[in-house]
Amino acid sequence: MGLGDPAGGPAGAAIRTAPRQGAVVRAMRALLWPWRLRTPVLLTIDPDTAPMAWLSRRLRRGAWVADVHEDYRALLSDRPWVPGPLLRVLQGTVGLLTRIIAAADLVLAADDHVPPRTAPRRMLLRNEPDLSLLPPMRGDRPDGQYRALYIGDNRRTRGLQAMIEAVAATVSDPHPWALDLVGAVAPADRSWLETRLTDDDCRHVSFHDRLPPAEAWRVAERADVGFCLLDDTPAFRDAMPSKVYEYQACGLPTVATPLPRVAALLAGTGAGVVVSGHDETVAALRRFATDEAYRDELVAAARAAGTEARERPNPYDDVAAAVAALASSVRSRR
Repeated sequence: MGLGDPAGGPAGAAIRTAPRQGAVVRAMRALLWPWRLRTPVLLTIDPDTAPMAWLSRRLRRGAWVADVHEDYRALLSDRPWVPGPLLRVLQGTVGLLTRIIAAADLVLAADDHVPPRTAPRRMLLRNEPDLSLLPPMRGDRPDGQYRALYIGDNRRTRGLQAMIEAVAATVSDPHPWALDLVGAVAPADRSWLETRLTDDDCRHVSFHDRLPPAEAWRVAERADVGFCLLDDTPAFRDAMPSKVYEYQACGLPTVATPLPRVAALLAGTGAGVVVSGHDETVAALRRFATDEAYRDELVAAARAAGTEARERPNPYDDVAAAVAALASSVRSRR
């Protein structure tokens, strides 16, 4: 059960969706949806569903798996819609939800720093690529315009403005860049984006909005680099964005801001460049387009990292086995 178009869901699953609506409707769904599914295992991905997920597990003798993909408490500081006076109240609420999540039969944490770190039954499910959704690494690039790619949540703190302005700065270059943006845009940034895309220097910027995952990653087939220009916010500072792994699995070098873990990964693989600010981002794009040896070095490193990613064991298989074991245990008790 979720939001959006059911056609974007996984093959072989029974899918029920609802339209995106306001905060009141979201709160009602968090209270009611955990009761509408009568499966042996209930898996939730939003913290506001935790209280009813816990209660439904206790009353129905089922199992509950909580997928925690971000540090929600830190994330509140990054959201402009959170008024200052309410920040502490909301952080306290998130703290309470996190304690409830720790009681789940299995907690899937996206990284070491993601709470609840003391949950007794906790598995790391890092943001590594789901290779079934990614296109194969392409061979030699075709002639034509160089293209940058971003797939994910589009907002200023995730580099929306920085990406567009960097590409716009190359519009009069001998080798101008194009940019594909895939994913929803934050309401606070939509008006700016729609207005900015009407400017002539943004004629090579394409906004695709939401796409089903497999269709979104098909856009990567024509890309040359992936962008990860996240701001240094409390929510992002210790994060390892999944898109960096996904870019590498597609054989794409990454242009990233100097978040510590991203910078360390790129330094270790050589599969990208770290930039600070607009001028460095534009310079990186221009060098990639004009310096063949530099470009070949980055691409070769990204493909090597991608090959390694595709050959190592898939962590989702381990999680699937753990969830299957929970389902078997629940059935044996009923």
